[in-house]
Amino acid sequence: MSGRVKLMNILMRQKASKLKPSHRDTPRRWNIVRGDTVQVIQRNHPEYGKQGTVSAVLRDQNRVIVETLNLGPKRIKGDPERGTKGQTVMMERSMHYSNVNLVDPVTGFPTKVTYSFLEDGTKVRISKRSGAIIPKPDILKQKPLRNLIASEDSDTMKDEDVWAVSYQKKVSKWVDMRNELLQTLEEKGLESRKTGA
Repeated sequence: MSGRVKLMNILMRQKASKLKPSHRDTPRRWNIVRGDTVQVIQRNHPEYGKQGTVSAVLRDQNRVIVETLNLGPKRIKGDPERGTKGQTVMMERSMHYSNVNLVDPVTGFPTKVTYSFLEDGTKVRISKRSGAIIPKPDILKQKPLRNLIASEDSDTMKDEDVWAVSYQKKVSKWVDMRNELLQTLEEKGLESRKTGA
């Protein structure tokens, strides 16, 4: 085999990453949920050793956002119509889920988690450090608030007003123009008949 053929075979070969996508990064199960207390365990992270509460879990990106940790500047544009100026604020940035671990409620140190079942059949998280149960946060039981628009001044205070039909069908402008055109044609037709007769 010549050198040119070997070189072409190497260049035409597909990369291994295209053939087999790597799924090593995605966790099998998510131990961290919104409202958990976590500690940064990545040694070269600037927030190493600090604890905070998880405010959001981004599962499609394998990242978490922890309150008051990993702050970074974010530029907010100004709106001249409202009269607000642009400003730079410090906001929490996301970090990879592998950089944080759950905090043991008994010892206060980061711990790995295993799962077990209670006598009534509920699945719970168990700390590997102390063996204590890590309960799910109460914030998960609360339903998120929807953007409800409640107006204090209602136009319909009476039941009759609520059930009254208020829809008025609008006639298309093309129908009006057509009717005007037909009317002018009829008038011209009548005038030509009168003058012709």
